[in-house]
Order: sequence, then C-alpha cells, then structure tokens
Amino acid sequence: MRKFAVIAVIAGCLPTFAWGPEGHSLVARIADAQLTPAARARVAAILGPDTTMASISSWADEVRRSRANTAPWHYIDIPIDKPHLDMARDCPKGDCVIAKIEDFRKALNDAAIAPAERREDLMFLIHFIGDMHQPLHCSDNKDKGGNDVHVEFFGRRTNLHSVWDSGLLGRMGTEDQLFGPLSTESARRARKWSKGTVEDWAEQAHKAAQKMVYGRLPKVAAGAPVPIDAAYEKRADPLIRQQIEKAGARLAVVLNATLR
Repeated sequence: MRKFAVIAVIAGCLPTFAWGPEGHSLVARIADAQLTPAARARVAAILGPDTTMASISSWADEVRRSRANTAPWHYIDIPIDKPHLDMARDCPKGDCVIAKIEDFRKALNDAAIAPAERREDLMFLIHFIGDMHQPLHCSDNKDKGGNDVHVEFFGRRTNLHSVWDSGLLGRMGTEDQLFGPLSTESARRARKWSKGTVEDWAEQAHKAAQKMVYGRLPKVAAGAPVPIDAAYEKRADPLIRQQIEKAGARLAVVLNATLR
C-alpha cells in the first residue's frame, strides 16, 4: 500500500524546492554508499563530527529564505521548446545550478578557502546535484517551474512542481523502505550513469520534463486544474526512482573525483 506523506499535503504552500527532504536524503544516502574511502574521509573532515551528508542534504533549501541571492542556484531554465542546453542563453550570468556545481567543486580544493566556507560549499554541492535531477529544475515552460500549473492531486489542490518535488515520491513509501532498492539499483548502474558531464545530465532531465512531466499531462479546459491521476502516476514513478538513483550515483562520482 502506498504511503501518502504529510509533506505532500503542505507542499503546495512552499516555494520552489526539489525533491523535498526525503528525496534529498535518499540521494545523499545512495551517494554515501558509493564513496571511496578517501572521499568519505574528506567528507567527514569537512562536515565535522556527528554530521552526515543526509543530515545536511536540505540545508540549501533551509537557508534560501534568508539568503535570497542563492535562489537561482537551484535550477537552470532550459526552454521546454528547445532541444538542448545553451549556457549563454540559459545561464548568462553564471547564476544557475550547473555553473554553481562547477564553482563549488573547484572551491573544495582551494587551500585559501576557510573551513567554514568549505563546509558550505560541500553542503551546496550535495544539494544541487540532487536538485538538477528533478526535471522541473532543468526546464522552463514560462510557468515558474510548474508552480503556476494548478493540479488536482488525489483530492487535493496543489501545483505541478510540488507534485514532482514530494507528492509522487511521498506515495511510494517511506525513505527507509525506498533506500534499499534504490541504492542497489544505483550501484548496479553507476558506471553507465556516471558517464557524461553535468551539462549532459541537465539535458537528460530536460528531456524528461518534455516527454513525461509536461508531455503526459492530461488536457483540460483553460483555467481548470489538471488531474494527476493513477495513469500519470504509474508513468511518473519509474522516472522519479531513476532520477534519484542517477543523482546518488553521480553525486558519488563527483565527490570521488573531487575529494581524493
């Protein structure tokens, strides 16, 4: 039986986040299981005692209200009607998730960076690799990342972004129930999924938004809420699982390559 998480009930009232705490924690836990001993030791040294990647995986969302300048760092607006990413068009000021992932990777090995700042750099990096695997964080349909798309989600009014952040994932089971199978599948396919660049990964998420997130939405009259029904959920669930599995494997490969 599916579990309907409380977070899905309130998600429609929240700003644009990706995956929600459960999803980000899953990504971090999956990645941690794939770290090399050297990378795991450096992560522990940077984060400090009694702190895991999972425990700080949503920190970047928690500080977003007080640090408004970080808001654009969580996504990149690749137009939904364009086939590919164009950094000059989609991230002209270097103020997007792809550019920031590269910035924080470099900062982690900069000897001039103070320990407290390096800790923040790592926390941002952990979060943003999760963020970019939520398809609505790599697509722009002129609807504020799906926040302006009103939906009816199993008897509740919310928006498309919230459904993809937490609503659908919350109905799949608890974090602990999901972790085992997602981690196993992520590790099994990690070699394949770790290929390519961050830009390639963003394009994959963008295509998922084109084909599934928007491509499978039921058609409704103008102004009417879009019903997110069982048929849509059945198609969306495997994509969500795979995006989280990919994010975990890719976070691990980035940290393994950066924190040697």
